[in-house]
Amino acid sequence: MKITKTNLDGVVIVEPKLFGDHRGWFMETYNELNFFEAGIDVKFVQDNQSFSAAKGTLRGLHYQLDPKAQTKLVRCTKGSIYDVAVDIRQGSSTFGQWFGLELTAENKKQLLVPKGFAHGFMTLTEDVEVQYKVDELYAPECDRGIIWNDPDIAIEWPIDVKPLLSAKDEMAPLFKNAENNFFYGE
Repeated sequence: MKITKTNLDGVVIVEPKLFGDHRGWFMETYNELNFFEAGIDVKFVQDNQSFSAAKGTLRGLHYQLDPKAQTKLVRCTKGSIYDVAVDIRQGSSTFGQWFGLELTAENKKQLLVPKGFAHGFMTLTEDVEVQYKVDELYAPECDRGIIWNDPDIAIEWPIDVKPLLSAKDEMAPLFKNAENNFFYGE
């Protein structure tokens, strides 16, 4: 398993090692010991899966407030997505900055999005399935979001179309108005 740091402290790219033969292939998508040896100490408690039928579907930017904040390990198992993490930790040198990566069923890359980051993705193909692990259960009272096209964050989404959004995501606040209780170093 290869773990690569990004420009955002704590956000890492995970590339599982693929073992293939004439039958197909096998990979470990998560190994607690490998993560721990890489300095990632997280205990996942729930697996989630989403399906998006249409290209240009956008889910996010989502996060949960402390004390129910979530670390996510995201992968695309059918189709492809552009996956994004946004640093929302007040006092961080990268506060308000984002990192994006194409995750596909073919490249098998995963993105680890720690607590203190908003997360979202846009589908780049039709019929997309995304799976992700979280280290905290869903808590609707702590569920928050930021509008996908916030001009202060200025994410460069790869598809220049009006995305298909949920009603909740259409009404998400601007970054500067979003409730946020994350502080860098805490």
